[in-house]
Amino acid sequence: MGLLDLKAPSQAGTMTEATGQSSALDPGTPQWSVFGQLTSPVTHPWAIVGETILLPLIAVSLGLWLNPDDPLWVHASFPWAWFAPVVLALRYGPLTGIGGAAMLLLVWLALNLVHPAEFPKLFFLGGLILVMVIGEFSSLWLARARRAEAIQRYLDQRLEFLTHQYYLLRLSHDRLEQDLISRPMAMRDALGAMRNHIATEQMDSDSAGASALLRLLAQYCQLEVAALHYLVDERLQTTAIATLGNTSPLQADDPLIEHAMQTGHLCHIAQSLNQSEQSSRYLIAAPLNNLDGECFGLLLVEQMPFFSLQDETLQTINLLLGYYADSLSMHALAAQIRRKEPDCPPEFAFELQRLWHIRQSSQVSSVVVALEIQSRPGMPDVAQQIQRQKRALDENWLIQDVDRSILATLMPLSGQSAAEGYLSRLEMWAHQKSGQTLAELGIFGHILPLDTDPPLALLQRLNEIAHASAQTRPLRPHA
Repeated sequence: MGLLDLKAPSQAGTMTEATGQSSALDPGTPQWSVFGQLTSPVTHPWAIVGETILLPLIAVSLGLWLNPDDPLWVHASFPWAWFAPVVLALRYGPLTGIGGAAMLLLVWLALNLVHPAEFPKLFFLGGLILVMVIGEFSSLWLARARRAEAIQRYLDQRLEFLTHQYYLLRLSHDRLEQDLISRPMAMRDALGAMRNHIATEQMDSDSAGASALLRLLAQYCQLEVAALHYLVDERLQTTAIATLGNTSPLQADDPLIEHAMQTGHLCHIAQSLNQSEQSSRYLIAAPLNNLDGECFGLLLVEQMPFFSLQDETLQTINLLLGYYADSLSMHALAAQIRRKEPDCPPEFAFELQRLWHIRQSSQVSSVVVALEIQSRPGMPDVAQQIQRQKRALDENWLIQDVDRSILATLMPLSGQSAAEGYLSRLEMWAHQKSGQTLAELGIFGHILPLDTDPPLALLQRLNEIAHASAQTRPLRPHA
């Protein structure tokens, strides 16, 4: 494959598929029409106040034009003026609808200030009840929509993460088949080592994880001279956090760097030759984007073998950078928990923090099921067997003690019924395997909801279960 046959990462379908980057047709970034922008609710408070004032005034203005003697349609067959408060209640809830009704009341008082008339009690009472009922209906469905959107965003992130893992696994398998003799270390081992660097080192002061990433890129993508620059306050740092080979000082106004920063996608020298007359000193400029699209930095490649610059290599670079950026996000979000509980796995801490944010924003609960497993002869691997019973989205943390183990299973977006179903499934598994119940096997379940207590308080309760003595702790077997 020739150098000039390469497609831009933003245009190549395989690159978008492999890296999970959203395109212009991605449903997560809808292309709103003009009508859609007009009908979608606004979020700025002053815009809501403006609508609350303007819509009733527009309704009254139409009434003055069409029915000057009765602009509020008080004596008409249908109260057309109440459409304005009803629309406001549907869009924003009962309070805004009541504000629109108050505007109609003020207009009626203003119109009848000179010639007082009998106040239309039933007209305003019926309209106010209608607005409150519609506003309550709107509030209910807005809350449901926000909850569904939060769950959908979470599931989309998990799906994209699993897509990254799938392509990395496939790529690792292919590379292992081709280069097992020359490269005895598999990509999975290298990725695990890199994640351990990120989980154990402070990235603000140590470049161990970034150096591990560059070594991995040199091994699998044949990079010879490259540098990794972090992005701080949307500005590219001139000092590289990690380098490979004899790199040159950063040239921030390079056209390839500017194109990569503008598009947010990997760019290579073929694009610079096709789209710009200016020459670039770099061969590849690739941003470090995590699952949320946040950019952490930029990888700049100055030298690599000519025949290595192909679609497969670009996909590998994109995938490894995405994995590294996701690990940085995981480390940052899980840092608060891991400072208190250093033995907690990064994936468990990261998922716990993210589900706690979802609970606070959308009132969607999750639950942790803690299984207390007594150490008994002839059952050395019962915890590992139970770990294989978890669902695809669950995360496990095995806490080892002298006389027993605690297996904590984090069940995202699940409540009490899901936890009890999980324990019932384990009860059936234990009966099929040994003919005994969980209690007879020395396994006791504790359900810890991630509801009102923050993650650190939940982990404190988990530690109390793990380190409590048999005489003082109340065991609650699941029958």
